[in-house]
Amino acid sequence: VQLQASGGGLVQPGGSLRLSCAASGSIFGFDVMGWYRQAPGQQRELVGTITSGDTTNYSDSVKGRFTISRDNAKSTVYLQMNSLKPEDTAVYYCNLKRLSTRYWGQGTQVTVSS
Repeated sequence: VQLQASGGGLVQPGGSLRLSCAASGSIFGFDVMGWYRQAPGQQRELVGTITSGDTTNYSDSVKGRFTISRDNAKSTVYLQMNSLKPEDTAVYYCNLKRLSTRYWGQGTQVTVSS
């Protein structure tokens, strides 16, 4: 499985961005997709995940501001980010967990700065 993320960029505090991640091939019903991020000098951390049944889980730091959704027909997962803060600056990675195997996208940079 190859994952291609897009949609990152530079945005002012309080602004919004939408990230997309397209998977090569089909997404299966048992696949869990999600987003992680890694800021400079920090470990990669979970942003949120979504199951095929659209059950979502978010880290406390983004809850209420970020929304994950998926389109199984397009094998794509989205991350809508609102009310962005400077501390959201990081490289964002999409992830697909299929049974015991994890697949990672190449990452897309999000910079929140005035």
